[in-house]
Amino acid sequence: MLRIIHVDMDAFFAAVEQRDHPELRGLPVVVGGSPKGRGVVATASYEARRFGIRSAMPAAEAYARCPQAVFVRPNFRAYEEASRRIRGIFRDYSGIIEPVSLDEAYIDVSGQDAVAVGRAIKARIQRELKLTASVGISYNKFMAKIASDLEKPDGFTVIDEQRAAELLPTLPVRKLPGVGTRSEEVLQRIGIYTVGDLQRSGSELLTRLFGRRGAELALLARGIDERPVGDDGETKSISEETTFERDVGDRTELERTLGDFSTSLCRQLVRSGCRIRTVTIKVRYEDFTDITRSCTLPDYTCDPDKVRATACQLLARVDLTRHRVRLIGLHLGNLIGPGEPYQMKFSFPMDG
Repeated sequence: MLRIIHVDMDAFFAAVEQRDHPELRGLPVVVGGSPKGRGVVATASYEARRFGIRSAMPAAEAYARCPQAVFVRPNFRAYEEASRRIRGIFRDYSGIIEPVSLDEAYIDVSGQDAVAVGRAIKARIQRELKLTASVGISYNKFMAKIASDLEKPDGFTVIDEQRAAELLPTLPVRKLPGVGTRSEEVLQRIGIYTVGDLQRSGSELLTRLFGRRGAELALLARGIDERPVGDDGETKSISEETTFERDVGDRTELERTLGDFSTSLCRQLVRSGCRIRTVTIKVRYEDFTDITRSCTLPDYTCDPDKVRATACQLLARVDLTRHRVRLIGLHLGNLIGPGEPYQMKFSFPMDG
């Protein structure tokens, strides 16, 4: 039964800027950072994305890819106001809403015509806010998320169980939640490139590689996701971890993995307009002993280079001479959103 709608706004921050500043329409717009500073990209318009610019990319790299890009200081007040109005539209159709970030949410419309509701929501966002949204509709959260991503921007996709059975085997494994760069590399080393490969591998192998998360991946690969839609409260931390195929004793490899985690987690922070202040690493030795090392930064940040450097400093305090490492994880805590205190102090660095 189709009952879950996933709404994902298209290049949200950049789209709000182009809406509010007509002179920016049709131009490659980069929100956040400065070509002469050390900031990172929050969002790039689709005109800028054609040059390979993406969220969390250093602004200097974005400028190198597209010198004609227009760099804009983030206006979180405008983004929050647009997000508030969008959620007001959602509430006209359902009381079961799970915001993921300022520009993304799940809506449970059980008992209604999900397709009709999805079209109505999309049309109202366009009419009332002059913004486009990509809408995915399916029978659970995972497949609704897959649907909204298929035809961006301005997409509208419906995936029933029959289409899911046809589509899932063709998707790359990185489409599964929790499969980042490092996990994808581990899977590819054993010949798993697509969700279809994952389906054929069985849950036992995935559990051995990734622990409990492996069992969850096996279910998602079959289109099974029993998570309910609901407001889970304020997220105060985000994290990522991986269990190595073989125990690792090479500090350089561990640092590289922490670097991958830093990039992917900071991309999430940038997209949602959030910052963190506490960096924690988790190490599980080959004998299953767990240790953690943590550091609270002087300022809030979403800079992947700063997070990576801090994580590697924490790793330097871990003894690797007696035991090899089975699992490593990165946890970013003490999180604040764009509307909370210190927002202006810790907004994306810009020159003068």
